[in-house]
Amino acid sequence: MAKIKTAIQFGLVYIPITLHSCTKNTDIGFNLIYKKTGQKIKYNKTCEDCPAKISQEDIVKGYEYERGKYVTLTSEELKKLRAKKDENIEILQFSKLDEIDPLYYEDSFYVEPTGAKNAFVLFVKALESEKKVGIAKTILGTTETLIAARVIDGRLVLSKLHFADEIQENPVEKPKESVKKEELDLAKKLIANMTKKFDITAYKNEYKERVIKAIEDKIAGQKIQVVKAPRPKKVINLLDALKQSVQQTDNDDDEKIVSFRKRA
Repeated sequence: MAKIKTAIQFGLVYIPITLHSCTKNTDIGFNLIYKKTGQKIKYNKTCEDCPAKISQEDIVKGYEYERGKYVTLTSEELKKLRAKKDENIEILQFSKLDEIDPLYYEDSFYVEPTGAKNAFVLFVKALESEKKVGIAKTILGTTETLIAARVIDGRLVLSKLHFADEIQENPVEKPKESVKKEELDLAKKLIANMTKKFDITAYKNEYKERVIKAIEDKIAGQKIQVVKAPRPKKVINLLDALKQSVQQTDNDDDEKIVSFRKRA
């Protein structure tokens, strides 16, 4: 994603900034191929009464208000609907981080000040010391966006938030089944055994790695290696499953302790 130049408006304080996307697309890029010829499939923009080829300048956005009937809006008309202040990131309020459910988070951006750096540092320090998140609204691209400004490791990060009407109601009913105390105690013990500090680098996209290996193998004229997954053990009932799981994680902890002692 291209860098986005904008500004944070904090009360009467104005801070020019540049946004850098926190994430990158690491998906493997596949094209659609016609299997009989091995050629790439192409897409042409067309309509029922269109000429053979349509240029991008002749395409506008349309809203279907009745079946088959559209009202169109040009980019210029949409731009007129914005207030000038919408182009800045205006802080509307401050909140505690744990008041924002992770369900609302979308993309995030690293923030680089391009002016008023003293004001920027002051804003970051104040947010960090108060342990607060700034809630703001702005226009990114052509879309009005809700923003959470928070400090991570001494640096400002802006995260896009879903609006409330974008979150669907949960269609799943709360479970009504009861659980036995012994089962709950064992489940809590299993969670305790499996609890450790979260480290994102410990997790890799193994399927993507296997796809890359398969592509390399096919280029080299080799057969794709079939992945053999271990069959899960069949357990008769929930209580037995919990007991065996707790015992297995207890053994894993014992092995780690022995390994640590040997290294020491």
